[in-house]
Amino acid sequence: MRVKKLAPPVDVEPPRSGEDGSECVACGTPDSSYIWVSERWRVRAMDRPTGLPMVLILECRSHLDLGDLPNLLAAELGVMTVRLERAIRSLDGVARVHVNRWGDGSAHLHMWFLARPYGRLQLRGTFLSLWDDILPVIPEAQWRENLALVAAWLADFGGTANAEPAHIEWESPATINVPDSMEADPDGGRRPATLGDVEAAEA
Repeated sequence: MRVKKLAPPVDVEPPRSGEDGSECVACGTPDSSYIWVSERWRVRAMDRPTGLPMVLILECRSHLDLGDLPNLLAAELGVMTVRLERAIRSLDGVARVHVNRWGDGSAHLHMWFLARPYGRLQLRGTFLSLWDDILPVIPEAQWRENLALVAAWLADFGGTANAEPAHIEWESPATINVPDSMEADPDGGRRPATLGDVEAAEA
């Protein structure tokens, strides 16, 4: 194995995605794509389950980077970070929540929240995001339930939860076979099967 050779520095760095607010993907994404939204903040998930119990992204609505936040949003960012960390840590099987901000991909502020599974000590440290691509994918039903729990936790403090747990799929019998309009009861008698039978009996 060899250490990768360091490339020479460039004279001008390329623009990040969304430097022009009119072309920003985050600004153009509707609220329905987020698991929770409020007046100034939104939380979104990946489009499918991954290897970690939970991976979420916190975004501000305003097209700002971290160093551009006014005092109000800067203070709220601290509150939102703690609140979202607590919500994720409350999920079953979560030991720690890693909070990351790289800032090289998109000009729109976004903070990553990655849940480390309980007991998985190999995943400790800075490479948790790489393990997310290696670990077996968690069941989708569990993933959706986790999203709904986090969204509900945040909604307790305001805003709107958009995530719902997976619905139970079940099938009812297509038909119920009854010999005639009256059902037999265990005692050998007959009991009414329809409202018409009840009215006829009363008459």
